[in-house]
Amino acid sequence: MKGKFQFPTPYTVLIIVIVLCAGATWLLPSGSYDKLTYSADSDEFVIHSLNTTQVVPANQNALISLGIPIQLEKFRNGSIKKPISIPNSYKKVEGTPQGFKEVLFAPIRGIYEVVDIMLFVLVLGGFIGVFNHSGAFDKGIALLAQRLKGREGILIIVVTSLVAVGGTTFGMAEETFAFYPFLIPVFIAAGYDLLVPVAVIFIGSSIGNMGAVINPFSTIIASDAAGVSWTIGFFSRLAMLLVGTAICVAYVLRYAKKVKKNPAVSLVSMKNVDSQAGSAAVQAPIDGLKTSTKVLFALFALSFAVMIYGVARLNWWFEEMTALFLVASILIGLIQRINERAFVDVFITGAKELLGVSFIVGIARGVTFILNDGHISDTILFYATKAVDGMPSMVFMPALMLVFFVLTLFISSTSGLAVVSMPILSALGPVVGVPQEEIVNAYLFGCGLMTFITPTGLVLPSLAMVNVNYNTWLKFIWPLLIILAVVAVIILWLGVVF
Repeated sequence: MKGKFQFPTPYTVLIIVIVLCAGATWLLPSGSYDKLTYSADSDEFVIHSLNTTQVVPANQNALISLGIPIQLEKFRNGSIKKPISIPNSYKKVEGTPQGFKEVLFAPIRGIYEVVDIMLFVLVLGGFIGVFNHSGAFDKGIALLAQRLKGREGILIIVVTSLVAVGGTTFGMAEETFAFYPFLIPVFIAAGYDLLVPVAVIFIGSSIGNMGAVINPFSTIIASDAAGVSWTIGFFSRLAMLLVGTAICVAYVLRYAKKVKKNPAVSLVSMKNVDSQAGSAAVQAPIDGLKTSTKVLFALFALSFAVMIYGVARLNWWFEEMTALFLVASILIGLIQRINERAFVDVFITGAKELLGVSFIVGIARGVTFILNDGHISDTILFYATKAVDGMPSMVFMPALMLVFFVLTLFISSTSGLAVVSMPILSALGPVVGVPQEEIVNAYLFGCGLMTFITPTGLVLPSLAMVNVNYNTWLKFIWPLLIILAVVAVIILWLGVVF
């Protein structure tokens, strides 16, 4: 219908968020906590306060006097690398409202900041393009759909659970971009809509990070910053992981079965489904795969196995992962015996398919620059701390979870939020009679809940992978969020009582 409202694209949504954050810098008072960093070269602590810098010897007494409940060894062994907020050091500073120039440059600065992630996404697209050129992809999807006919729900259970394991162990997040290009046709061929693959992958990753049992980028850093061992509070996190994953799987299965039975109930346009379904779903039945096709699939699967191993065990990051998929692309091209010109063409074409996704990742990071340069991130933390201080313990826990939920909207990095907020908020635990490990869990649960919907996180690039609108995602996800929030509060209460 002419004149019908259309929800903005992810790019516009992020620009709106940047403008709103810039507006907040004009309304909220500017302020900052003193920050403490560790200098390994001189074995000293450096305290940054407004325009002054103070150097003190690195010893446990210095940390105690500053009210920082972290063991000195955590700084020396590299567990704590980012600046730590010093409790009770908040000061108002001269306001630096962010105007038109800052808003204009924020997305550009964000792109510079995450160019490693963007390059990884582009090379990944090229890798998928080279693999698709062989035709093995369509044959494999057709065979899988044929073998799983009537039992497609197994795929939802298995994929969601495996991605959740990746989230809970090594913080799988951006790495999930690698799974969309080849899982989307699988789920479409099974008779589902485009919400199902993004739900399976993104929800799996999010619930894994929400119930992060041993995630070094959230659980361990937050525990270190709170001054407790990461092994304490383990069972609360395990309960969140197991119960939460079961709830998420049941929720996605219920929706998927409804769509398969009656496509009219789908929340997404069927034209979008048809455009990404590919030819796999309409191929004639096949008996098996050729040896050459099996070799290609083996190399394809090995690439992802090596990526997961490298991240989990070898401390790989985007540079190593990008190199891995570049080498894998070349090997797959050699196996296909395609010439140099054709290889470059299909690689560049595949990269172009994910160009929009990479830009979304970069633009989203621009929000951080507006908040930090406007000096309101610490202000938001300061007032949030005041809001929950002195509450009864059974009220304090859900309120604290809500605080972390809101803070994640402004500080989307889990490790960044942990080192900024945990030394301050964990100090409230003894005052209200709450174990500090449960404050860590409140951080994980609140941060994890916001991860499902925050536009400054990975939800927008994930939705861009399947061409699903953000408002459609919100319609789909809000009942699940309410259920998970209730479960999280109950687990926190049990952690306080027992």
